Amino acid sequence: MIIGLLLAAGGGRRFGSQKLAARVHGVPIVASAARSLATLVDKMIVVVGSESRAVIDALDGIDATFVENPRWADGLSTSLRLGVAAAPNETKAIVVALGDQPGIDAAVIRKVVARWRETGCPIVSTRYRGSRGHPVLLGCSVFPEVAAISGDVGARSLIERDPSRVEVVDIDADAPPDVDTPGDLAALDA
Repeated sequence: MIIGLLLAAGGGRRFGSQKLAARVHGVPIVASAARSLATLVDKMIVVVGSESRAVIDALDGIDATFVENPRWADGLSTSLRLGVAAAPNETKAIVVALGDQPGIDAAVIRKVVARWRETGCPIVSTRYRGSRGHPVLLGCSVFPEVAAISGDVGARSLIERDPSRVEVVDIDADAPPDVDTPGDLAALDA
């Protein structure tokens, strides 16, 4: 079983409000990210936190298990830990994506999963024109290590700890932009 884990708990300080419910091309940012991921995994887990009701409402119609992160302000690692802990026991891998990246390409997710199936490597990371990005796939062998991650980092520390266990999928494109400010949203919605 492959789980899609969408991290959608942040407070959007630079945006000034719950950015994940804001719309780009008429669709909530978080819903756009979730739809790309949901079509390629067996089950979805969405970690929510700040203004969770607005985020859950923005994902109306998307079949997902929602996990509430009361410590979302302590950083991304808290959401990653909760999401991995919520995965069913039969989970073989988790594909981690960010709720504020509405432009994530389903073809990239497909390539990440295919590389994991080909190699069996415990971690598969994307690299967009030389810069690491999302999605990141974590195989079940690294799930215990996720419990030790802290701060405002996701899988970066796992990737850096032992590069020999990381497969990289190179993408000849710019990384999908995060929406962090109203200006970022305006640029995407143009």
